[in-house]
Amino acid sequence: GADIVVHSATKYIGGHGTSIGGVIIDGGTFDFGNGTFPNFTEPDPSYHGLAYWPALGHGAFIVKARVQILRDLGAATTPFNAFMFLQGLETLSLRMERHVENAQKVAEYLSGRDEVESVNYAGLPDSPWHERATELFGGRGYGAIPSFVLKGGLDAGKAFVEALELHSHVANIGDVRSLVIHPASTTHSQLTEDEQATAGVSPGLIRLSVGIEHIDDIIADLEKGFAAI
Repeated sequence: GADIVVHSATKYIGGHGTSIGGVIIDGGTFDFGNGTFPNFTEPDPSYHGLAYWPALGHGAFIVKARVQILRDLGAATTPFNAFMFLQGLETLSLRMERHVENAQKVAEYLSGRDEVESVNYAGLPDSPWHERATELFGGRGYGAIPSFVLKGGLDAGKAFVEALELHSHVANIGDVRSLVIHPASTTHSQLTEDEQATAGVSPGLIRLSVGIEHIDDIIADLEKGFAAI
């Protein structure tokens, strides 16, 4: 597994789009004394010449992150936001069950639409990631962020997104509410077509972040999008 995990708490941990924050999980297993990390092995003038490694051993990374990087960047979580994250953790597993259940049904629904060229979701048996995801996730679902490509291209993508009512048109992911975005006209709009293609963004690509609403309501809203193209 990973020695260090840097994870956004803004997404599913918070779950409601109310707070911005993240977590660092240091397993204490990485050797920062291998000669390639001078920021850890050379003295830090701001801490009276402390060399984090070997003085702090396998705690070197997380201590440096807290006492030096946090000090310099000032990324301090407010007490209220910390409360929101902790409260979100209480329902994380329950919410994720609904997220992945809905996402699976949405992906299967999209696969049956004639307007759809392809669906990207590891929960589909024909996905190139299906076997690996099944092994890694142990049958607990395949996430809640499917994407799909409309045959109609750029104009179809814009029309589809603009016709939705239940889905919020934002770049966020990991919210209890269903979210949608058309990357070619938003997040990647400043790139040329060739640059978009290199980034894996086709003109008709739609990205969803499937929420925890009733699945019938989610699909009914997607129907409005298809009716508009």
